[in-house]
Amino acid sequence: MEISIFFFFAVAVCIFAFVVGYVLGRLHRVSAVNHGEALVRRALLQRFSGEGYHLLNNLTLPITNGTTQIDHVLVSTRGIFIIEVKHYSGWIFANENSPKWTQVIFKVKNSFQNPLRQNFLHFKTVENILDFLPPEIIRPIVVFTGTAEFKTKRPKGVLLLDELNDYIGTYSDNSISINRVAFSVGRLECARYQITEQTDVDHQRHLERKFGSDRAD
Repeated sequence: MEISIFFFFAVAVCIFAFVVGYVLGRLHRVSAVNHGEALVRRALLQRFSGEGYHLLNNLTLPITNGTTQIDHVLVSTRGIFIIEVKHYSGWIFANENSPKWTQVIFKVKNSFQNPLRQNFLHFKTVENILDFLPPEIIRPIVVFTGTAEFKTKRPKGVLLLDELNDYIGTYSDNSISINRVAFSVGRLECARYQITEQTDVDHQRHLERKFGSDRAD
């Protein structure tokens, strides 16, 4: 009898530890994501503000059989910049043609979705909404904001935070007229889902159905 009680107690402790670890892990991950997005938002607003620049954050847009969520869209006279943020540490092993990349921290490996592919979906979604603009005006960018170090050649289209503003600044300031900037913002605002906790939950469920729990962020 004492053995049975001890067994059930041990099982309960293990389940509790698992749940606590899972919850804390998700909270840490969400906190890191939010921190990375805040860093990008702050950097962009320091240089790109005023009538010709509109920064849209956390856009959840409809796609076939679900939604896609974009960290930032800078709508500007320099073009439309679709920005996916990754706030990672450790070593990053990346190949632009691979479906997954690898993060290594103290010899522990974690895989995550290739953010270039992830952002290509964002690009096509925005391209469909802003179908009155030439596709070359819409530019996808992946930005790493943490302390991660690339141990392979960094793929084209992947920037570090301190490179972001200079990269955007290389494009002409009259690529799009002020009127088209305003019209683009209106189109995106009309298409986006309202920012709510339920919207995030529904989007996360869509990702988990599509990718499982393997870093589908």
